[in-house]
Amino acid sequence: MGFISLVTGKPGASGFGSSSTAEDVTNGLDATQITAIVTGGASGVGAETARVLALRGAHVIIAARNLNAAAKVKEQILSHIPGARVDVMKLDLSSMASVRSFASDYIDRKLPLNILINNAGVMLCPFELSEDGIEMHFATNHLGHFLLTKLLLETMKQSAKESGIQGRIVNLSSIAYLAAYAGGIQFEFLNDKKRYTDRGAYGQSKLANILHANELARRFKAEGVNISVNSVHPGFIMTPLMRHSKSLMKFLKFFSRILWKNVPQGASTTCYVALHPSLKGVSGKYFSDCNEVKPNALATSESLAKRLWDFSEKLTTN
Repeated sequence: MGFISLVTGKPGASGFGSSSTAEDVTNGLDATQITAIVTGGASGVGAETARVLALRGAHVIIAARNLNAAAKVKEQILSHIPGARVDVMKLDLSSMASVRSFASDYIDRKLPLNILINNAGVMLCPFELSEDGIEMHFATNHLGHFLLTKLLLETMKQSAKESGIQGRIVNLSSIAYLAAYAGGIQFEFLNDKKRYTDRGAYGQSKLANILHANELARRFKAEGVNISVNSVHPGFIMTPLMRHSKSLMKFLKFFSRILWKNVPQGASTTCYVALHPSLKGVSGKYFSDCNEVKPNALATSESLAKRLWDFSEKLTTN
């Protein structure tokens, strides 16, 4: 999708474009046989994704750190969609203990899992280490989702096998992956405060989201697993994610307003990749404005993706 298409909203090959909303791209789709987890579903794009999936009939589990905010989203969904199936569960992706607890609780509920939307994240925050001693962008945006996906994979595989419905995993990345540190991932200096920049750390975590999806897709293909996994760029959207850089973002938005989306438009690519039948069997791809685009060489590097996988395995192994 080029600049003109982004600005004008002109549809791409998929029939959708930057002006399409999540309701547009899922119009007429039946998700009543689907159970989906949306991380970070208590606000912004995550909340809209949860709402639209519920609108199409899916059983939606909002996984969120702020249970009060998540409960309000659930209440709002139920007030507009009588009979919607929405549950709320506690999940703090910056904490491996919380991720393990969530996965254990979910498995104990004996629920199927058809769609996992790895949406939650932090953005441009000051340097901070998680409770596990990991730089916060990397811990929350990548490592928490890496572990969550790993712990729920058997449930997803079993659900796909029993239902015949292809499982789908969607990683929320960002075009900000282009701002990652030189070389992509600072394996040796991940927690080095002296080398830290909020822009580089955020970009690094978003690059990791793409690499994680690509490596997982290769593993699924080798195993013959009926699950696809893709990454998406939702677009430029003013959401609570930008709380650490709100003033800067408002300034930038003033001078680039034609590039920005509203929240329903921001959730469209996620919902398109999660539900649209045209993407059955499509895996290991990167989408923007509801169309496949090719990311840069770092994001498509198999060697970097494999190294990140091994690195992440070591960090999440008890």
